[in-house]
Amino acid sequence: MDIQKFVARRKALKISQVKLSTGICTQATLSKFERRGRMPSLAILEQLCGRLGLTVDDLNESRDHSVTQVRAQLDEIERQLMMENYQSVLQALQQVQVAQIEAVPLKMQFYYLSGLLKSLINGAASDVCFDFDQILDDLDQSHETVFTPLAYVGLGVMYSRLAELEKAQFYFEKVHQAIEQLMAAVADQDYLRLLTMIFYTAEYYSMRADFATSNQLIDDGVNLCSSQHVTYYLPRLKYLAAANAIERQRPAAEIQQLLSEAVAFARINHNQVVEVKTAALRSRYLRASKRA
Repeated sequence: MDIQKFVARRKALKISQVKLSTGICTQATLSKFERRGRMPSLAILEQLCGRLGLTVDDLNESRDHSVTQVRAQLDEIERQLMMENYQSVLQALQQVQVAQIEAVPLKMQFYYLSGLLKSLINGAASDVCFDFDQILDDLDQSHETVFTPLAYVGLGVMYSRLAELEKAQFYFEKVHQAIEQLMAAVADQDYLRLLTMIFYTAEYYSMRADFATSNQLIDDGVNLCSSQHVTYYLPRLKYLAAANAIERQRPAAEIQQLLSEAVAFARINHNQVVEVKTAALRSRYLRASKRA
């Protein structure tokens, strides 16, 4: 959104922020929009533009191409993160100039991807918290977007890896609540992010040996993959289901089936990480079975 076009029109008409905002919103709301790109509601923005003889579409026109490019770039990075291609994600994020991103949703997407990657590769806790603070304390203060529970995922992963399980539990409980709400009305563009929440929350509960909760989340994830015709997360969900089954000492046929499904979906998705992890899990399981 070309906010400078909005500001330039207001100044050219010699209308103060106080005058323009009267009867529509607070002067502070208008100031945050002009200075920091904090979007008011669409209804408020339309009224403000109307007073300046503009439309919301007028503000979008000049930035459409660059916004589309950045969105495509970040969407590809997000896809690579789902595939666990951490090195390529790290390199791609280093190419993004976040200071030049004006669209708030894209800024949130960048900080979410950056924070989650650092959580997964054991980055410094201060760096992880900095990224997620951009979302929780600034860009999504009202906690109304999907990026707030995604930030909770990253914080939960970080604290889990630091073995600070009470803090991890705090965040994953919030994510679990968000999953239940989102499953009821998931938007088309957010189902992959919902799968991200489901997987890492299921993984956390598995680590805590709460297999009932973990397996319910896995089932939700598999059903969501089926309904949306996507397979990105199926290898990881099936791997986790197999690991849970081994821990619960389920029948050998069930375990072998889950291991085979994990490998099959990994090959379909060219996910060598899950393929290797599944081979190692199968090997450990067979050795343990022989000892028993």
